[in-house]
Amino acid sequence: MVEKSHTAGLWPSLYEPFRGFGSRVADWLAPASDASADEDAYRISMELPGVEEKDIDISVSGGVVSVKGEKSSSQEEKGETWFFSERQYGAFSRSFRLPQDADGDRVEAELKDGVLTIAVSKKAPEEPEATKVKIKRG
Repeated sequence: MVEKSHTAGLWPSLYEPFRGFGSRVADWLAPASDASADEDAYRISMELPGVEEKDIDISVSGGVVSVKGEKSSSQEEKGETWFFSERQYGAFSRSFRLPQDADGDRVEAELKDGVLTIAVSKKAPEEPEATKVKIKRG
């Protein structure tokens, strides 16, 4: 029997990505992410262009990895007869329910070229210990 977590259903799992939000603003509130796994770890990659390491907070609690942060950027273009300015700022967050064999105590993160990659190690399979059974004399 699979034990159901108290967090089940609250966040998308690594295998059931959240699909919603169609607008550009809403997409920023929940940045595009990919999840994958190999034999050693689960990996989550998240697009965070323009976000600095100091503006990102990653936590793992109750079988859920959460990424929160804030973006602030602006762009200006000027020409002889025109002027254009665009700003993007605001908070974002994304949470993922981890599989039961994920080790929340062994998590690493790297931010490179606007992509945050989080690696959550897998727990080694537990080998059941053999139990010695005493034989009673009758």
